[in-house]
Amino acid sequence: MTPLTKKIRSSCRMCHGVCQVFVHTEGERVVRITGDPESPTSRGYICEKGKASVELLYHPNRILYPLRRAGKRGENKWKRISWEEALDEIAERLTAIKEQSGAEYFGMMQGTGRPYTGFTQRFANAFGTPNFTGVAHICYIPRWLASVISMGQLPVSDVYGFGGELPKCMVIWGCNITETGASDGMCGGMIEKAINKAEKLIVIDPRLTKTAKKADLWLQIRPGTDCALALAMLHTIITENLIDNDFVKNYTLGFEKLVSHIQEFTPEWASEITQLSAKKIRSTARTYANTKPACIQWGNALDMNACNFQTARAILILRAITGNIDCPGGDVLWVPPLGMKQKSIFMNLEVGGIHLLPLEMMNKRLDGGRYKLCPIIHPPSFWRSIITGEPYRLRALWIVGSNPLVTMTHSLEIEKALKEHLEFIVVSDFFLTPTAQLADLFLPAATWLEQDDVVNLHKIWCVLARKKITQCGEVRDDREVIIQLAHRLGLKEAFPWKDYPDYLNWVLEDSGMNFDEFCEKGIITGEMKYYKYKEQGFATNSKKFEIFSPMLNAIGIAPLPVYREPPISPLSSPELLKEYPLILTTGAKVRSFFHSEYRQLPSLRKVNPYPLVEIHPQTASTLGIKEGDWVWVETRVNRVMMKAKLFDGIKKDVVNAQHAWWFPEDEPPEYSWKKSSINLLFGDTEYDPDT
Repeated sequence: MTPLTKKIRSSCRMCHGVCQVFVHTEGERVVRITGDPESPTSRGYICEKGKASVELLYHPNRILYPLRRAGKRGENKWKRISWEEALDEIAERLTAIKEQSGAEYFGMMQGTGRPYTGFTQRFANAFGTPNFTGVAHICYIPRWLASVISMGQLPVSDVYGFGGELPKCMVIWGCNITETGASDGMCGGMIEKAINKAEKLIVIDPRLTKTAKKADLWLQIRPGTDCALALAMLHTIITENLIDNDFVKNYTLGFEKLVSHIQEFTPEWASEITQLSAKKIRSTARTYANTKPACIQWGNALDMNACNFQTARAILILRAITGNIDCPGGDVLWVPPLGMKQKSIFMNLEVGGIHLLPLEMMNKRLDGGRYKLCPIIHPPSFWRSIITGEPYRLRALWIVGSNPLVTMTHSLEIEKALKEHLEFIVVSDFFLTPTAQLADLFLPAATWLEQDDVVNLHKIWCVLARKKITQCGEVRDDREVIIQLAHRLGLKEAFPWKDYPDYLNWVLEDSGMNFDEFCEKGIITGEMKYYKYKEQGFATNSKKFEIFSPMLNAIGIAPLPVYREPPISPLSSPELLKEYPLILTTGAKVRSFFHSEYRQLPSLRKVNPYPLVEIHPQTASTLGIKEGDWVWVETRVNRVMMKAKLFDGIKKDVVNAQHAWWFPEDEPPEYSWKKSSINLLFGDTEYDPDT
């Protein structure tokens, strides 16, 4: 390297995987990103998205300055303003709304888990509004909640071998991590290495993924029926006495009730629901229970159905009764760095400011608290209330890192709410997306290369540093903006840090290091210890793994797992089957994009230039469809255009459509988002009653 070139250790946030990387610079310019082989988590792995960070950073269409709408909403007429003007205007508008109508008339929403997670909710709580929404009800939180309620912490696949043993049986359930790069902070490269060394591989997925091709058992399950499979596996393991008797006897609560509860959930019962043979269900249960240690790498697909919470509970109980929790090569509870107080909202709810919102304001939630375990306002209820004014209509909304026009269902209702019914809209993002085009103020966000950060990766208990590398225009970290706005609104007690660097030092206060010192170290990890429950129990009221949950029972939620059929399916809606004979599944991740992000980055778009719908070749032939044809994908609600991709690894009665499509290269303000966004096809339905 020359004096003008540098190699700087950092951590990528192109998704929420947080892989450790090196950033290479020449002068002031970032030139490439490479993996960090010394990382204890990603170990040198880097995906296409990470490499494309430079394209995002310097993209010519990035907005680098605050903008104010200069024409009618959605006309794509903007005026550049200063940050002082933008923050003053937001503070003035929110103060007026709070004084005139009440704090609850302001709403806030965010996208997936990124650096701002926790800060956005803290701001809403401190301001006094309960009306915070996002994607938590279908993204990670159902599994996290089920884990916390059952055992106090989320278990993670032990694929790193810190205890000297890798899994002998790997179960990949609703997760395509080796093709999509990262899942819940776990690196796909490490999962793949563990898969290759496992004695047995079980894959549960409606699609024949690359991992499924390697599997000893591939279960091509009917979409949305995973809970039925898990219950039938429990039935087999219990009736054939394949349980870990010591763990069940000494460390669980309610096993006897489970034994009675699962009697009706036979493999034959599940076979009718899942379209899997009873023989295969039994074989899967036996293989999992008898091949130890075993781990289950589960994915976001399990969150995206009307039985998500109970599905997660059933899978957690599978782990428990087979003795695969917190053992080397099983599903483990990571140990935090010694002396470090956890500053992640997922392990310390005070970070999100839950204590700052008065109870009387919580009772003013737009959804009336209908979904007892949902930590946000249920999105369909959120948007509908803006249109109908019931129970009241929000006046202002701040959207941080989200593009709900294409990432949420009821898309046309969202458009109507944004265009016609909100007085004041602020959007923080990198680009003018279809959603951002409907804003009154646009705040330009910093990419991960433009952020100082301390990342609490709570799932595998490590804390990583990210040093700001460069600065484009006047972009700002969302957390810096929130602190500055909070101070303008008189919320210094909730945001006591004088500025963003002061906040970073607060995060590290228990480490004995300030931020600059921490950046030299790069990462802090805990020293892994297994079987912790033998000394300290689990973090539940009973100190045991709660198979039967007294807490759920007390609030009127099924204390043992129950199955719910998808609300629109061949079994629950047979009348629709005649007109719509195919099952549509969507939401599967693709390696090139992260939901609606990165379709304007050349290297990623080249890999996946068009919105694709997978269809079995025989089904396509029957319909006269050829590879690459533009086809209509239609439901009872709407239709969109996608390109057909013939794929014999999908069931003949199922099609799989990519989600969150828009076309940044097309004309603003809409960027043709109504052409291929699959979320246009979903209307009213029943949701998971718990989340």
